[in-house]
Amino acid sequence: MPGLIFITLCYAVLCAASPFGTCRKCQGWGAVIRQTRNGRLKRGRDCRRCEGYGRRMRVGRRLYNATVRLHRDGLR
Repeated sequence: MPGLIFITLCYAVLCAASPFGTCRKCQGWGAVIRQTRNGRLKRGRDCRRCEGYGRRMRVGRRLYNATVRLHRDGLR
């Protein structure tokens, strides 16, 4: 039980310090990387998940932002 609390607190600190992580679909490239017939790597179309930025917001940060938004706006 204390280990789970420790891991949760570490993840919360990570989300506060670095709210964005690399995109899991494009590995931070921002685009689909393709290989031409002669073996060269070529940038393809923009990644749909991260919209070409190569970064995504962490799940913990999304939950924090939603909680702050609910607290600020109130439950209407």
